[in-house]
Amino acid sequence: MNQVSFEEIGAVTATFLAKEDVVPGHVVKITDDGQVGACSDNDLFCGLALSNRKGFAGVQVKGFMTLPISGSVSLGQVILAADGTGKVKTASTGVTALVVSVDDAAHTAVVCL
Repeated sequence: MNQVSFEEIGAVTATFLAKEDVVPGHVVKITDDGQVGACSDNDLFCGLALSNRKGFAGVQVKGFMTLPISGSVSLGQVILAADGTGKVKTASTGVTALVVSVDDAAHTAVVCL
């Protein structure tokens, strides 16, 4: 049982134009000027989509957030990349993030971007 919550500490959320493939709860990438879309495998992600309504997406781009993960993710400073299914994975190149908690059963990690 986790006794510490990092949820939304330092959260910065921005509104972007959204491609139709943006799914709330998935990581997204910048696809055009002021626009986000779904990530392909090994893409650099810019944040976590929180919503997609009427062509606009709320995306958390900074602060602590819970990301869906695939595979094993370690604690500490980790390099992450998109896995092509909306989740993140450990990679040799990508986004450097601080991972403070991993829930292997839920396939999630609390990360600070």
